[in-house]
Amino acid sequence: MAEMSDAPGDCYLGIDNGTQGLSVVLTDANLKRLVTGESSYEFVPDTDAGCYEQLTDDWDLALTDAMKSVHCYLSEHKSLQIKAIGISGQMHGEVLVNHEGQPLSSVRLWCDGRNEDEGEELTLAFQFKVPKRATCARFLWTARNRPELASRVAHITTPAGWMAYRLTGDVVLGIGDASGIFPIDADTLVYDENMLQTFDNLVGNADIPSMRDILPTVRRAGQDSGVLTQQGAALLGFQLPPDYPIAIAAAEGDQVAALAGSLIGRDGIVSCSFGTSVCANVVSKHGAVELPVEPSVDHFCGADGKNIHMVWLRNGTTFFNTMVASYGILSDKNDAFSAVMPQMLNAAPDCGGLLALPFMDDEPGLQVSRGGTALLLGLNGNNATPGNIAKAALLSTMFNLKLGCKILQENGVVMKELVLTGGLSKSPACGQILANVFGLPTQLLEAADEGSCWGAAVLAKYRHLSIGDNGNDWTLFLESIMKEKRIEQTRFEPDFNAVHEYSKVFDRYQILVKLQTQLANV
Repeated sequence: MAEMSDAPGDCYLGIDNGTQGLSVVLTDANLKRLVTGESSYEFVPDTDAGCYEQLTDDWDLALTDAMKSVHCYLSEHKSLQIKAIGISGQMHGEVLVNHEGQPLSSVRLWCDGRNEDEGEELTLAFQFKVPKRATCARFLWTARNRPELASRVAHITTPAGWMAYRLTGDVVLGIGDASGIFPIDADTLVYDENMLQTFDNLVGNADIPSMRDILPTVRRAGQDSGVLTQQGAALLGFQLPPDYPIAIAAAEGDQVAALAGSLIGRDGIVSCSFGTSVCANVVSKHGAVELPVEPSVDHFCGADGKNIHMVWLRNGTTFFNTMVASYGILSDKNDAFSAVMPQMLNAAPDCGGLLALPFMDDEPGLQVSRGGTALLLGLNGNNATPGNIAKAALLSTMFNLKLGCKILQENGVVMKELVLTGGLSKSPACGQILANVFGLPTQLLEAADEGSCWGAAVLAKYRHLSIGDNGNDWTLFLESIMKEKRIEQTRFEPDFNAVHEYSKVFDRYQILVKLQTQLANV
């Protein structure tokens, strides 16, 4: 089969199954956004504290609803044809499917807190970091606490994997999302065989299927992951065209899709996302087995199987938003960043002597066990301004992220450049602050606020171009998008003097964060 290429009228669909809702984006052949759609859903009500579940039926309804705007657009532009579909979804969920292809229960999500002990147990058994939100930790909990349910499982997958199954009928998953289910062997790029055996031994129940028998098949970016079926087309709300198949890209986790949306594929490039939670993902030649187990660092795979190391923080911009809201300067027409930006940019790096701790919630990666311990230190009549307080709050989150990145750098992980995505990307001036705090060039992409959904469309395009040609290179593909100027970017270089000033504030912050436990006990 000949290598595929773009043609006039080609377009790509990205789908993101998030924690609070589902979004879709339709792009043209150059990945420019044409139209978006979204729909929301809720958690299953009346669950116990710390339990977070959703229903697959709600996802189906949300997908059909979100697609309405796409159908409206396509009806007005009849020359357009969807060539491929990419799927992103919240990582680490536990979707249990029976032999009839139906879900056995509601879906436990990444934020469900019922299996912290299992995560720690697997980390010790594997000598490999298994966060409590990993799907294998969830299934170990299920096997022990709901063995009758676990015994009926034919397949286990994630929210993105379930969406792909609904569209294709195939139990296939992208390697990045798969690595959030169970550790991947860096050499074979499939599930680690030794760890699979260890896992089955820990389950120790012959009535429960072996983990290796229920896991989805692993696929990398561009590889065959199925095509849209008539049933899948009906879920999307349209008739399957009779004259050509629509390829489905390997479904990926939201972190992996966000990396794709940041056009990051080369070693040393770091994707920083600031929102309710905050994370930094860095592509690295160092495998997870080469690094010590650290509470603040998790590991997964990129869409092409490369090593990704992630620093993840529960406490993102919530404290910042709370501080800004307390000044009463928000309105329906602006968000916290834009409301306080002029004052924040005028604030000195040391915020007039202010330091903040942002721990509205607990922060496991920094050993902060109690939430509700956010604070401002050094407040006086001279520095009590919106700009100083907002900047101190923002810097506290950036500094926490830098603490995790510092651990990686001390273990040989190279960081050359930052790419800013998420909510903070809507305030470009924050890119300069981030560049100065980390001492690294920082770029902001035009499509950064599209995040995982646009990244899913990027994966869809790569799948289409890879049909009939297995020689395409994922990293070169991402770089070609940038070089052809299909996506605009803004770049910030660190200022030497500012880097020095922020470094002094960071030194003070490291002393303060070590005192957090004592302060929380007051």
